[in-house]
Formats: sequence, structure tokens, C-alpha cells
Amino acid sequence: MPLRLPPLPALRFFEAAGRHQSFKLAAAELNVTPSAISHGIVGLEQSLGVELFVREPRGISLTAAGADYLSYVSEAFSLIAIGTQRLPNHRANRPIALSCAPTLASRWLLPRLGAFRSRWPDANITVDTSHRQVGFPVDGFDFAIRLSRAPVAGTAWTRLFGERLVPVCSPAYLDNLRNGHGHLDLRRATLIHVNSASEDWQAWLDGVAVEGDPVDGDPVDLSDGLRVDTIQLAFEAASMGLGVALGRRPLMDRDLASGALVEACPQTIASANAYWLVSAQNADSAAHRPELLDFKQWLLGEAKQFANPSGSEATELPHPDR
Repeated sequence: MPLRLPPLPALRFFEAAGRHQSFKLAAAELNVTPSAISHGIVGLEQSLGVELFVREPRGISLTAAGADYLSYVSEAFSLIAIGTQRLPNHRANRPIALSCAPTLASRWLLPRLGAFRSRWPDANITVDTSHRQVGFPVDGFDFAIRLSRAPVAGTAWTRLFGERLVPVCSPAYLDNLRNGHGHLDLRRATLIHVNSASEDWQAWLDGVAVEGDPVDGDPVDLSDGLRVDTIQLAFEAASMGLGVALGRRPLMDRDLASGALVEACPQTIASANAYWLVSAQNADSAAHRPELLDFKQWLLGEAKQFANPSGSEATELPHPDR
């Protein structure tokens, strides 16, 4: 006798909502309305006779039964996705799918993709710069590049390179920051803040103090300034002479090389974060899609020169649960 399964669309709604801990984010990922997600999960709960989520004014959370059920549903969808990827016709013309933050994609990845295409002209690549969380392998991505302090639960993580933080501005703006003795005075600057950044001016000031080279004079006021929501916008504002942004090397190396931006201070601080390549594939993926191994090795080679100040190679770490 065949097993009776709950409606598959409702299970898809549940898996996305459970992964995001949000009906709204699940709806955005699946291109439906939050109301459709909510109604679908209510129907699933009624069908199962179990409450899967706790609804609260500030959001939702999985019940104990819901968390347990999510592990089985997620594994089932993962198996379906893996099986689909292994079908010969499905693999034939499938592009390499990469999720990457927009600033890193435009400033570091895209300028290098031409070299990869010249070596592997038959390999197609899809770059997704949306900010949504990626579920491997359910969402169909092969890789993601993520900024993180350390690996998190997922699949294999390979460190690409870290960032170095340094104040940057336009050459003309830098001239206006110098006092009567020709010394730089950051207290006179309009600081450009990035609301979405995990590390901003306070991190740089703390790092400068730890390294024993504090900024001269009274403390820099971090309450004022220009606030933007992306790193890219901060760089553009700085190049237009609107203030001093906290540069992130190597993302703005081309701006420094071209002279569009200059270092406002000589002190550079190592960020606590690093860029990591997250792989969606299991250990035997190279036998089925060798282009994935080619792309990974090429990307690691490109990142090697930025891996760390000593120039050592990228480090691959296993899943934290293994």
C-alpha cells in the first residue's frame, strides 16, 4: 500500500518557512504571498494534526515537533534535488550556479570571470546577488561566497581571503582634512557609515587603539555623518567627495589604483571576518560535474594572493557537525 504524503506544495512552504524562521522571507524566496505561505502551513498543520509553528507578535518559531519534522522534510527535498542533478539530461547544459553578495560580485568576481571563461569557454555561470539565505542543495546553487567570522552549519567551507579596513576618500577631500600643520584630522571629516555592515567605524577605531596607534586628538564622533545601506554606495559617496568611508581591501583596490580613492589614514586593520566559499556538492560531485571542480580550483587560485598577509593558501574546513 503506497504511503500517504502531505501535499507537496505545503511541504515546500513549510521547509522554506522553517529554514528562514519567517513567512515573509519564505514567500519572497518562493515568489508567493506571505498569506499563501500562512494558509498553506495552516492546512498542513490541520492535515497532520500537529502545530508546527508558534505564532507570536514579533514573528514565528518552530515548535519541538516542527523542528523535528523539518529535519526530515529538508533531507527529503535535498535527496530529490541531488537525484535530479544526477540525471544525465539535467546535467548536460546546467550552468554553475553561484550566490554572492553584490559588492563582492561587481568589484572582485566579475572582473576575473573573463579569465575563467577564456580557459573553459563551454562552462556557463549564473551569479545570484540577492540577499536571501541559500539552502543547499534544495535551491539549486552549487556554491555561495559568504562573509563570516567562522564556518557555520552547512556543507564544506573553504576560506578565500580576509578583508583589511582602511579609511578612504577622494584626493580633494583629503586635502581639506589637513590642519594648519598639514596633519590629518579625522574629527573634521564627514564619516560615511554603512548600516548593513557587521564591522564599521567603531571596529576600525578599536583596532587602531589595540595596535597602539590611536587617532590623535579628541575621540572621533561616530554619531554624525552620512549613512547608507550598502558598501558600494559608501565607496561611491566617498569618491564624490561626500566624506570618508571605511574601505575594505581588496574590494576597493581598483579605486586606489586608479586614484579615484586614496587612503585617508595609513592605519589598516585586519577585519574579524573573511570570505568563504561554501560548496553545495557532496564528495563524489566531481565525477558527475567536473566543471565544478575546475571552477572551485580556479576561484581558490584567484583568491590565493589575498588569503592572508603571509600569502598562505586557502584553508578548507569540514562541516562543523562532522
